[in-house]
Amino acid sequence: MEVVLNRLDQDFHFEAKGSSPISVHIDASEGIGGHNAGARPMELLLMGLGGCTAIDVILILKKQRQVVEDFQIRVQGDREKIEGTEKTPFRQINIQFELTGQIDGNKALKAIQMSMDKYCSATAQLEPSATITHSLLLNGQTFEA
Repeated sequence: MEVVLNRLDQDFHFEAKGSSPISVHIDASEGIGGHNAGARPMELLLMGLGGCTAIDVILILKKQRQVVEDFQIRVQGDREKIEGTEKTPFRQINIQFELTGQIDGNKALKAIQMSMDKYCSATAQLEPSATITHSLLLNGQTFEA
């Protein structure tokens, strides 16, 4: 896999492209001289995690003939500064799956767990350095096994 970033201005605005024809804009905050013309790199990490697990869950639920009418994921990450550096990696990440439709809650929980344990490469990438938790809001109600 390869991505290419091309600088679009004299500051921090980049256009990134991978194997798909869709580009992603990346920029820094105005506080350090950016122009808010794109997502921040650390936001993209959380977006990638959310997208990876969302695709898994939808694929699994489709195979189980569940009717997903709406699907939203909220990914929240807490960062911690590494002493002696400016690095602030994620140490805690929570993924809240919000689904509506004709969905069996146990099947949804199993699909989420399968994504976390077996399929999502982004989870595998981030797990060595961050604790990743998840929750399910199904048809407006918190669902637990």
